[in-house]
Order: sequence, then C-alpha cells, then structure tokens
Amino acid sequence: MAIVPPSGAGGSRACFVFHEVVGTMFAVIKTGGKQYRVSENDVIRVEKLAGEAGDAVQFDNVLMIGDKVGAPLVDGAVVSGEVLGQDRNDKIIILKKKRRKNHRRKAGHRQDVTVIRITGLSADGKPAKKAAPKKAKKKVEAEAAPVEDAPAVEADSKE
Repeated sequence: MAIVPPSGAGGSRACFVFHEVVGTMFAVIKTGGKQYRVSENDVIRVEKLAGEAGDAVQFDNVLMIGDKVGAPLVDGAVVSGEVLGQDRNDKIIILKKKRRKNHRRKAGHRQDVTVIRITGLSADGKPAKKAAPKKAKKKVEAEAAPVEDAPAVEADSKE
C-alpha cells in the first residue's frame, strides 16, 4: 500500500491511499449503468440480465484491462462469465414525510440482480488459455470386471 500526500502537503488535508495489486490481472467493466472491478473467479451481483443458471455471458464494455486503458473502451477486450443464478437484493425502505401535515408515505423496493462468476479476462477477444488438467493415474482393478461364471440369483415374486 502506498500513501501519496496531496499536492501542497503540509496542511491538515487527508492523504489518499492507493492499494497496489500485485500479480493479479483485473478489468473494469460497465454493465447496468455501473462499473465493476473484476478479476478471474470473482462473484459479482449486477443488474438483471437475461439467462439462467449455467449460461455463459460476455461483457464487451471493458473500460480497462491489465495495463490497457480504453478511450473510452478497450478494443477487442472481452470479459466472460457464468450465470450462477437470479436473485433479489435486500429491501430498501422509502419514507416520505411532510412535517406538521400528518403526511407520510412508506414504500419498499427489492432490485432484481443476476449473480455472475467471472471465468476469464481477454485483452484480444480470444479466450484465455487455461492450464491442462492433470491426468489421473489409471488404477488396474481386477474386481471391477464382471464375473460371468457366477450363478444368477432370481428374485422371489409374490403372486
């Protein structure tokens, strides 16, 4: 973490704190009128998108990815994700009151959201290469083969 004093240091103004991200690639995407800072395997809640659990989604409104900053978007950059489900946020209460008039209006609202897991970041539009899964060693099991010489057992049936 680096602490950067504001210009004209020496006064009682607060210092700005910047968090340094080392070793993780992240992107800034825009969806639903909001901006989200995401990296691989992050789970985010965005404004409702069409799709069911297990569907793949791609965000092409990428404002920044890695060290590339768009003007306003990064050309060809894509952030891909997987829909985990549809949900609703907590209820917010809207209370309107006019003093001395006995006038009160109370309402609540729950926003529909889509829960998404980020599966990949790509600066050039191609899917990111993932490490090949390790192959499991094959075990030779003599018991796994069916035995044909065993006599068949008939089930008793009630008539």
